[in-house]
Amino acid sequence: MNMHSSGGGLTSEQTERVVAIAMDLAREGGTDQLAEFVAHGLPVDVRDAAGNTLLMLAAYHGHADTVRTLVRLGADPDLRNDRDQTPLAGALFKGADDVVTVLREAGADLDSGTPTARAAAAMFGRAHLLED
Repeated sequence: MNMHSSGGGLTSEQTERVVAIAMDLAREGGTDQLAEFVAHGLPVDVRDAAGNTLLMLAAYHGHADTVRTLVRLGADPDLRNDRDQTPLAGALFKGADDVVTVLREAGADLDSGTPTARAAAAMFGRAHLLED
């Protein structure tokens, strides 16, 4: 979790706190504040202790606008967490159909992760969301 900033930077404790706040914002759909954090140097693909990215948490919690903004800011839609889960599979699991649409438009891989998005869609009766 290297955060680069001019003028001294943050201590590791401060960095951990900033990351924790950002993860909470992703869970809550705090799109504007997250964009500000990224604009001020927070890596858009920063991870929490479980390997979740901001995009993963926003997708899992059904915040399509936040997901759209994070993708626009350069977030990788295919980064898997420590359990090998992708944001797309998480959105399918939670029934966040609008997030699934945003991630598909971002080019999310349907075949990566465990389970894959295709397998998750089949498991949860959402295969229609992955059809072109």
